[in-house]
Amino acid sequence: MYPIQKPSRSEFVPIRHLSYHVLQWGAPSPDKTPLVMVHGWMDVAASFQFVIDALKDDHWVIAPDWRGFGLTDTPNTDNFFFPDYLADLDQLLDHYVGERQVNLLGHSMGGHVATMYAGIRPERIQKLINLEGFGMPATRPTQAPGRLAKWMDELKALQRGELDLKPYPNLEAVAQRLIKTNPRLGTDKAHWLAQHWARPNDQGEWRILGHAAHKVINAQLFKTDETQAIYERITAPTLCVVASTDSMSQWWKDSYTLDDFMQRIAAVPNITHAVIEEAGHMLHHDQPEQLAHLIENFLAETQNS
Repeated sequence: MYPIQKPSRSEFVPIRHLSYHVLQWGAPSPDKTPLVMVHGWMDVAASFQFVIDALKDDHWVIAPDWRGFGLTDTPNTDNFFFPDYLADLDQLLDHYVGERQVNLLGHSMGGHVATMYAGIRPERIQKLINLEGFGMPATRPTQAPGRLAKWMDELKALQRGELDLKPYPNLEAVAQRLIKTNPRLGTDKAHWLAQHWARPNDQGEWRILGHAAHKVINAQLFKTDETQAIYERITAPTLCVVASTDSMSQWWKDSYTLDDFMQRIAAVPNITHAVIEEAGHMLHHDQPEQLAHLIENFLAETQNS
């Protein structure tokens, strides 16, 4: 089992009629800019443990489980509305830091949420770090009827149990599932992460802590013109980090490429780019030391600017 270096504190806070699960590392201090970390799709806040252990300085880190992931339960839900993540983050910041600025880091889906938030509430962000937060492929208005029809069909499929996430017989099977998805993940980290990524039910099966409704397609089209208009309003210095292994070609083929994303993210006014070598999409698992070094160098530049 992976030996953690910096233990976290777990608590639940009321956010928008939900009991939001939040992890914290380090102690609050008026002299430290809080570092808020938001995870990606089908992930959990504990996923940042490896990179937090690799940080040299003592940071106050705040990391929530998004609604419908981890221990933030979202009952009576049959689909998820993307702007809810933005509103959840807004009120989480109200709760923890009030009017103070934060350094905001997000991975994957969380990276896209963080980047959008930084353009919507630019005054709240001192520094922004996007870890492979690509967003989605561009869409066309003509896709709207088919998208809405598919959304309604998938709501029915969810009600029939057809989108339920597969259970696993034991913790070892969960760890092996994580390794299958990411072969770079060491067995010690996989076994540690598995106990935070899944929980046993009353029948002894281990179920992933992700709501099945996350598999329902978004009813709204992804509008790149709106996204870029938001990116243009970002005032925080921004670090955009990608892995040396291109995941997008596996997911989207030619419908959305890394070059497309780079053109899109170029709308951010003050942006720096970095590549994590020998890493895939889960770069915070693959190369936590390399990533921690990048993060702390970038935050130090902010403090000295």
